[in-house]
Formats: sequence, C-alpha cells, structure tokens
Amino acid sequence: MGLSDIAKRMLLVVGALWLLLVAASAIYYRSMDFLPFALGALLGVALNVVKILMLDRAVKNAVRMDEVRAGGYIRLQHFLRLMLTGLVFVLAALVPFISLWGAAAGVLTLQVALFFAKRFPNDPKSVT
Repeated sequence: MGLSDIAKRMLLVVGALWLLLVAASAIYYRSMDFLPFALGALLGVALNVVKILMLDRAVKNAVRMDEVRAGGYIRLQHFLRLMLTGLVFVLAALVPFISLWGAAAGVLTLQVALFFAKRFPNDPKSVT
C-alpha cells in the first residue's frame, strides 16, 4: 500500500519549503539565533509529514467502507489530526528552545504544499 501521487508531491513540497524556511531564518538572524526558529519549523514540518501520511491512509481506508462508517471514520481522523496540531503548538509554546513562530510557519507549509500539488500535477495536460 504505497503513497498516492499527490501525497508524494506534497511531501516533496513540504520538505523544500522547510529548507526555504531554514535558509530564510538563517539569512534574517545571521547567527546561530536562527536555530529555535529552525527547530520550530522542523517540528511543524514533521507534523505535516505525519498528517499527510494519516490523510492518505484514511482516504484509502474510507473508500473501502460503507458511506455511514466512512463519514464517522473521516471525522475521527480529522479530529486526531487537529489534536496533533494543537499538541505541537503547546509543545512549541512550552519548550524554551523551540520557536512558536517557527512551528506556525512549519504547520502552514501543509496548505502551501496542497496548493502546489493540486495546481501543478504530474500530467501537464490535466491543468485546468
């Protein structure tokens, strides 16, 4: 049970965005003070990787279920992903060497990755 094409593209974009965030923070801080932001961004990006994997698996499982069970299953999966996001933000707020702003920037990479994965599919003929 491999990953779908869109999940693979999203993981690639999330990784590239993390590198971009780290480079931008290193340029902004111009010292080792960028590390808390980079760690926060890494925490947010790691969360997004987990969320992408969970979402891909949840969709594959829901397709094989009947309509009523699938709806409840998808709602539960969405709630679990939301709780994980809240846990990452609490962790970033409580741990002194992790930047909350970095975690927020890392979490936002999921939406950007979804935009790019939908906008630029593998098949150039399918762009609408």
